[in-house]
Amino acid sequence: MSRHLAIALVWGAICSCGHAEDLSRDEAATALKSAVRFFTADVATEGGYLWRYSEDLAYREGEGRADEQTVWVQPPGTPSVGIALLAAYHATGNKDYLQAAVDAGMCLVRGQLRSGGWDYRIVFDPTARKRYAYRVDQPVAGKTQRNTATLDDNTTQSAIRFLMRLDKTLRFEDGKIHEAVTFALDSVLAAQYPNGAWPQRYDGPLQDREKYPVMKASYPESWSREFPQQDYRGFYTLNDNAQNDVITLMLEAARIYGDEKYRAVALRGGDFLLAAQMPDPQPGWAQQYDLDMHPAWARKFEPPSITGGESQRTMQTLLMLYRETGEERFVQPIPRAISYYRKSLLDDGRLARFYELKTNRPLYFTKDYRLTYSDADMPTHYAFKVGSNLDRIKRDYKKLAVDGPGKPQSPWPRFANKTTLDLTNRAAEIVRSLDDRGRWVEWGRLKYHGDKNGTLFNINCQTFVTNVTVLAEYLAATRSK
Repeated sequence: MSRHLAIALVWGAICSCGHAEDLSRDEAATALKSAVRFFTADVATEGGYLWRYSEDLAYREGEGRADEQTVWVQPPGTPSVGIALLAAYHATGNKDYLQAAVDAGMCLVRGQLRSGGWDYRIVFDPTARKRYAYRVDQPVAGKTQRNTATLDDNTTQSAIRFLMRLDKTLRFEDGKIHEAVTFALDSVLAAQYPNGAWPQRYDGPLQDREKYPVMKASYPESWSREFPQQDYRGFYTLNDNAQNDVITLMLEAARIYGDEKYRAVALRGGDFLLAAQMPDPQPGWAQQYDLDMHPAWARKFEPPSITGGESQRTMQTLLMLYRETGEERFVQPIPRAISYYRKSLLDDGRLARFYELKTNRPLYFTKDYRLTYSDADMPTHYAFKVGSNLDRIKRDYKKLAVDGPGKPQSPWPRFANKTTLDLTNRAAEIVRSLDDRGRWVEWGRLKYHGDKNGTLFNINCQTFVTNVTVLAEYLAATRSK
């Protein structure tokens, strides 16, 4: 068996024995240092990162192919790696980890758009950069530049979250980092609709605010079964948890900067979640709403419907808002929603991603994107069925009902003060699976390069983030008091 195949086969396995693995603190610290050294010296581009790399680093990708002068913002890209590096620094005090986090932060500063947010990627090729309205670059006369910040897939939110944590770690003394993050936060505030929602994307402050009346969600009189190919990016968006991620971000901003305006923005976001709950017979939420607060089409496989996906995160966000504020209005929608979704469970215990308006019949698509009630021919790139977290949501709701709101979440980072059997075993397995170059190499081809490049092993940023975080937790828990 090849060495790489052995790594692939043991990767991710958690020891099921009844005793802790034999792992010294020095072994964990050495492994962490080796992994960070390889990632920062060999993998990084201008301090930033993508999603996956071939073992020899010849092929690279985020959510699509990428070259050596491109990095990714969308998780698990640069901000995700940066947060893991910060965790390593806070757990160990090793300033090399802090410098690597600063390098990632400055990469994001160089990729911030004039709109205040970020696109999915950042390019450093001088010619390609001219297509983007980066704040650090001069505008190109007579050329339209891309200035669209995206809240999709936690992209701009994750960049801001990392920069906030880096800003705090640096005691707010790095002028470039601090200015970039405050400008970004203000841009998100300025893009919020009067009803508390956010669009999926924005290119500057919201204009003509009087055009967006505040109203409750309702059913349209009718809706087209055919994809209308309309621009949905300005709709009120819960899709991919955009709204929920911004609310969570703003609560953390309020904790870090002690500024009540961020908390007020988060509560307005919660007000939208309350208004967006659909009336009977389907007291759930849609993925996106048009300006009349009707569920609306987004992409060709995202119809007007009630969603079993983002609705669960929405309920968790409402519970979080109650926990933070003690305002009972945030938990009032929960019982009706849980009851409705329990009645909507599929035979296998999951929820459909989409339920038809009013009839509540599960909706699916065929591989050629025809809307159907049958799940026999679904595309595989999208989850048309999702797992149910209803039991956990109900438990959390009942606990809050008994205990009442708790203290606001403590500031990041949060490390346990003692080890557990599970943490020790996970850390030991992570150390064992690191090769002698400081790499976690996994079996599998790159997703966006097809079979022609020949690579059978890859280096994955999500694996790096997970493993570095676990090692940081272990080192924090085992340090002398």
